[in-house]
Amino acid sequence: MQTYDLTIQASQRPETLERLLRVIRHRGFTVVQLNAKSDGRVISLQVQVQSERELPLLMHQLVKLPDVIDVK
Repeated sequence: MQTYDLTIQASQRPETLERLLRVIRHRGFTVVQLNAKSDGRVISLQVQVQSERELPLLMHQLVKLPDVIDVK
């Protein structure tokens, strides 16, 4: 099983975190660690995920979300 580290920046909205976590789960990844910081306008997430799937499968879906600003 592979472990990947992601940095996600998204607009701060009540449903943003839920949507991100739902996409991660639906793509077959498990969240191992999650750190979040917000400046009131933008939320910055440091996420460590595990999966046997390749990371691009997840990243392509995350960037499609309307509130996502950047994924690294």
